[in-house]
Amino acid sequence: MGEQPIFTTRAHVFQIDPNTKKNWVPASKQAVTVSYFYDVIRNSYRIISVDGAKVIINSTITPNMTFTKTSQKFGQWADSRANTVFGLGFSSEQQLTKFAEKFQEVKEAARLARDKSQEKIETSSNHSQESGCETPSSAQASSVNGTDDEKASHASPVDTHLKSENNKLKIALTQSAANVKKWEIELQTLRESNARLTTALQESATSVEQWKRQFSICRDENDRLRHKIDELEEQCSEINREKEKNTQLKRRIEELESELREKETELKDLRKQSEIIPQLMSECEYVSEKLEAAEKDNQNLEDKVRSLKMDIEESKYRQRHLKVELKNFLEVLDGKIDDLHDFRRGLSKLGTDN
Repeated sequence: MGEQPIFTTRAHVFQIDPNTKKNWVPASKQAVTVSYFYDVIRNSYRIISVDGAKVIINSTITPNMTFTKTSQKFGQWADSRANTVFGLGFSSEQQLTKFAEKFQEVKEAARLARDKSQEKIETSSNHSQESGCETPSSAQASSVNGTDDEKASHASPVDTHLKSENNKLKIALTQSAANVKKWEIELQTLRESNARLTTALQESATSVEQWKRQFSICRDENDRLRHKIDELEEQCSEINREKEKNTQLKRRIEELESELREKETELKDLRKQSEIIPQLMSECEYVSEKLEAAEKDNQNLEDKVRSLKMDIEESKYRQRHLKVELKNFLEVLDGKIDDLHDFRRGLSKLGTDN
């Protein structure tokens, strides 16, 4: 009933692993209430935290304790009586700062309380020594001035008082010696804890430097890989563009090859038709010869003039008709041959450009 809360906050509670003395073990699954309590009767301060029905922190603050900030949101202190190191993780740097300032205030108050206790012990010891020195003189005075009965009556209460004061002094000295030993043990434990914490902090700093170097290496490697990926993507896009161009060229070449096959077929047809021209020429020459023979026979064959005239007229008509058809055919053939030459020149020019 004598303890009253003087400061309350919320934090995640951790304890140092008792086996490794390096790793933190969570003492609470979530943020819990952490409070400073002041005991009016004992004039002492404690940090108490309860998670449900379980007490996870019960640490009495002594002047030898030190609260250390290990990061922007994490702090720790060693408790030699509990033989452990407590760690608190806060949600903000401001909460950590307030808790650390309160720890320093409570630590200073505990130091003042200890000094006052020592002053009281020293005052009590000095008072007892002074009472022990004055008692013999008063006893001598009574023995000189009074009778033996008066001496006995006055000496008995004084002796009793001296004995009780001596007993109290012995108890106080015994407690003081025990406290000194206890404080020496706590100091040694704190030194060992500080040494372990210093080693752990050095190892943590070394690990952090190693992690920073590894992170820097990984970041540089990541940047290099990203740059390489960008180059590969650019190359892939160029390859895709070249593939599209090649596909278009292949399609154009196939179209030109198809047109070339059609033109070659037409050329074969024209060549077949051109083979008929000599026959027509030979027929024309034959008709001319026949016409000349007929003209010669005309002088000798007057009876057949009419029939021969009709034959001549028919032959002339056929000859004119054949000449017209031959002329038209030659004109068409010349046009086809010119088109074919133009087409071949276009194919040659396309092959040269590719």
